[in-house]
Amino acid sequence: MLPAITDFQKIGVGLAGFGFVFLFLGVVLLFDKGLLAIGNILFLAGLAFLIGLDRTFRFFFQTHKWRGTAFFLGGIFIVLCGWPMIGMIVECYGFFLLFGGFIPVAINFLMRIPVLGTLLSLPGVSIVVNKLGGGSTSNV
Repeated sequence: MLPAITDFQKIGVGLAGFGFVFLFLGVVLLFDKGLLAIGNILFLAGLAFLIGLDRTFRFFFQTHKWRGTAFFLGGIFIVLCGWPMIGMIVECYGFFLLFGGFIPVAINFLMRIPVLGTLLSLPGVSIVVNKLGGGSTSNV
C-alpha cells in the first residue's frame, strides 16, 4: 500500500504546476523575463515541498550532477539578470542533464495512456519516441 500524500506534497504539486504554467506563458509571450522568473521560483519551491528540502538539496548537489546543476541554476540566474532567451536555453540544457534519466520512464508511462499512446505510436512520431525512450517501446 502506498503512503498517504501529505499536505506539503499537495502544496508542492500545486507550486510546481503553477511554475510550469508560468514558464510556458513566459515562453509563449516572447520570453517575458518576469513570468519566467516567477515560474522558475515556483518550480524550485514546488520541488522542495514535494520531496523535501534535504532531498532536493541532495538531488541537485550530487557529484555526478554538478554540471547539470550548474547549467540549470546558471540559467535561472541568467533569466533573473535579464537575458531570458539565453537563460532558458542554458536552463533547458541543465534540465535535460539533471532529469534526462527520467525521460524513458516518462515516455513508457505516456505510451500506456489510451489516446496519447495511440498518437505516440503513429509512424513518424514513433521514430522520435523510440529514440527518446531509449529503445523499443511497445503499446502492449
